[in-house]
Amino acid sequence: MLIGYARVSKADGSQSVALQKDALIEAGVSKKNIYEDHASGKRDDRPGLDACLKALRKGDTLLVWKLDRLGRSLTHLVNLIDDLTKHGVGLRVLTGQGANIDTTTASGKLVFGIFAALAEFERELISERTRAGLAAARARGRRGGRRHTMTPAKIHLAMAAMGKQDTVVTELCRELAITRQTLYRYVSPTGDIRADGKKLLHRKK
Repeated sequence: MLIGYARVSKADGSQSVALQKDALIEAGVSKKNIYEDHASGKRDDRPGLDACLKALRKGDTLLVWKLDRLGRSLTHLVNLIDDLTKHGVGLRVLTGQGANIDTTTASGKLVFGIFAALAEFERELISERTRAGLAAARARGRRGGRRHTMTPAKIHLAMAAMGKQDTVVTELCRELAITRQTLYRYVSPTGDIRADGKKLLHRKK
């Protein structure tokens, strides 16, 4: 099944998803299978995307007009696409800089591999800067580091909740006192634990 996702940045009615929806329909997506959001891509609260991800099943393909309609950042995109791939869901981008991405094809997977490599490079740069900053702070007699807002108990609760189709992510984050970005760092949209989640659970043993 083909499932589409469309997003515009403003919710005041000054922007329309009509162009994106027309392109998705032309690509073969049924109107009833198009999910949409009227919100900035940097916002955590995107109920349309949450519903879209929960509706996807193995063998489905997610279609978006442009890659920037889907993710907040390169790292977020890579994690999201990786989750889709692990669950047997393809991704196809119709136009823009990511138009060569179609994870149902060999060439599309190659392009995604390049994106993943760039995301890894970005993470390494951030990690390197963080380590340098902490070393400089320790040299001046200060101790750095941010406490985890996620705990093992919260991870287990999040995994159980995200595995249910009726879970509202915004309400779950509010209940756990974490951001959506933190939630998805440790647990996938389908309730599977991610690498950071495994590290935290192992560290607490």
